[in-house]
Amino acid sequence: MSVSIERAGGGDLPEILALLRSCGLPQEGLEDHLETALVARSGARMVGCAALEMYPPAALLRSVAVERGHRGEGLGLRLSEAALSLARRLGVREVYLLTETADGLFSRLGFEPVSRGEVPSPVRESVEFVSACPASARVMALRL
Repeated sequence: MSVSIERAGGGDLPEILALLRSCGLPQEGLEDHLETALVARSGARMVGCAALEMYPPAALLRSVAVERGHRGEGLGLRLSEAALSLARRLGVREVYLLTETADGLFSRLGFEPVSRGEVPSPVRESVEFVSACPASARVMALRL
């Protein structure tokens, strides 16, 4: 069955949070950014997600998660590309992220490691940077 990617709706939040929990990813603050979240569906079932936190002219890419049964199909890459496309449409010029395990995936999209000091303060003050992600998480950036 093919997987489609679409904007998340208000009713998707519980499923997104459950997926993030099952993947060991932070859930804090996501409810405040649901309008820029994406979901991947296989039929009626949600099997992946990604979200942007908007801090114009920058954004934070977060919550890229894929259900275990759909990993290895390139869905994480597709969700990330869809989020970057959304960021471009919204006028974002720089996208940042934190990762402990997926730098290879994000490098393929053009993200490069940066120091925390290079990240604009509104992004650095996000829940992800302040408390949700460990200090050991690597910071990466992409100029659009």
